[in-house]
Amino acid sequence: MEYFHTVYAVLQRWYISFAELTPRLIVGILVFLFFLMTSTYLSRWSVKLFHKFFPKTKNESVVTLISIFKFLIILMGTFIALEIMGFSGFFMKFLGSLGVAGVIAGVALKDLVSSIFSGMLVNVDKAFKIGDYVTIGGNSGTVQDIGLLTTKLITDDGKKVYIPNQVIFNSPFFNITASPQRRIILDFEIPVGEDITKAKQAVLDEIKTLEHIDKADSIDVIFTNVKQGLFTMQVKFWLEIGGNFTNVKSDAIMKINERLVKEKIELVTPTSINITNTTA
Repeated sequence: MEYFHTVYAVLQRWYISFAELTPRLIVGILVFLFFLMTSTYLSRWSVKLFHKFFPKTKNESVVTLISIFKFLIILMGTFIALEIMGFSGFFMKFLGSLGVAGVIAGVALKDLVSSIFSGMLVNVDKAFKIGDYVTIGGNSGTVQDIGLLTTKLITDDGKKVYIPNQVIFNSPFFNITASPQRRIILDFEIPVGEDITKAKQAVLDEIKTLEHIDKADSIDVIFTNVKQGLFTMQVKFWLEIGGNFTNVKSDAIMKINERLVKEKIELVTPTSINITNTTA
């Protein structure tokens, strides 16, 4: 019988504790529901406010920021509700134990976490979108997908490149699609002793015959350097908006080579080919 009295006493204490806790549980739940409903209302109100003051703001960016704002409100409501219910001490100890594991995991998964946050920033910033032609970390291609960990590109030769998102924010990247006009720069080397005036005029004439270039903008043929018996001749011209720079670049190299051979001007080799962008 003594065991029954012990069990009964324990159950009675639990009942009394639960009865004393019930009002706080109800109030805590009501407070949490209040913050939950308030966060939804404030999110909708904030969207309207954002659009009022920033009418040109992209909808995708606003929605992402509001989602973060809503999460913070709900998190604050959760802490307040736990404090009312008397569970905050237990919850803080639990968070403390998670903190130790979090430090260990953070060191081990630093790059992974960095890529995840970078992926979130890419989606918020909207520096580029799926379908844009970009250059990231020396890789150029069309954006196929923007994930939490990696951004996937399809290169000109059809290869799929997976670029960690942290790379995007650790070095400059270029959104070529966002630049409506592009400039091609070709560098050639001509031996000293050749008629560079004749070479300049010949190259200028050939560039003017190219299709899909913007003839309204300047076409520059200049000599940038002379070193070790070689002149460096630089050719600059602009593409038409929407022009295929790969094809135009190839045509330019072929025509310049053929014309210089015809003029009996020796050409060493193209030393570099660059593409620059500008916003019209």
